[in-house]
Amino acid sequence: MNAKLIHENEKIFFILCMVISLLTYFFLIISFVGIIYLVIGFLITFILHGFSIAQIRNNGVRLTEKQFPHTYHQAKHLSSELDLELPDIYIVQSGGLLNAFATRFFGRHFVVLYSDIVEMIEDNQEKELSFIIAHELVHIKRKHTLYHSLILPALWVPFLGKAYSRACEYTCDRIASVAIGDAKAATQALTILAVGHCLNKKVNQKEFVHTHSQEKGFFMWLTQATSTHPPLAHRIKEINYLAQHPELFDLDSNAFQTNEIA
Repeated sequence: MNAKLIHENEKIFFILCMVISLLTYFFLIISFVGIIYLVIGFLITFILHGFSIAQIRNNGVRLTEKQFPHTYHQAKHLSSELDLELPDIYIVQSGGLLNAFATRFFGRHFVVLYSDIVEMIEDNQEKELSFIIAHELVHIKRKHTLYHSLILPALWVPFLGKAYSRACEYTCDRIASVAIGDAKAATQALTILAVGHCLNKKVNQKEFVHTHSQEKGFFMWLTQATSTHPPLAHRIKEINYLAQHPELFDLDSNAFQTNEIA
């Protein structure tokens, strides 16, 4: 994997999170009461996560060669591109929400696609869906799902855990964009998350990024600082920068089929 595509803040924040978490574990372990709290905390987290995974497996539709075969082979190809074993991928009804996420349970990896995201295929937005899937696969490739479970104590530190998560998102955007080889489709996918798959093609991305840059204020900053994901406009800007300057990331000039900005 191209190390230049890993966001510069990801390693820094992960080290800080790991140091804080290890210190927390150490002080809990040397205290008998702390061990009890630690065990109870892990048990509660384990049980709640287990219920969540079971809910997905009980009610979601798993992709196979006979179930949404086109999307299945799309994901299989991307997994191969990333040198990754294909995880279990489920589609769940989302009530209009546009999202996807990667998770793990007992060493088993899962990707969950909300149904409205998968419907992009019907609007001839296959590359956009590829970006969404690739983004989640990169989380698994980069072991983000594992690391988040290891640094749980640090996630309670104001701003720090969220900063690490945002850096991970930038990394996944970069690698997923290169994996599909289409920066325009990648930014279109993010625009879909903003306005939906019916209106996204009408969005002027340059204006979207520009108008967002004009939004200032304490609560704007606080919302961004306490969010697990960077603002969509920031993510679009980052991908466009990657496409316009591939040489800065040790990429060939033809790494992208198009670097046109809408």
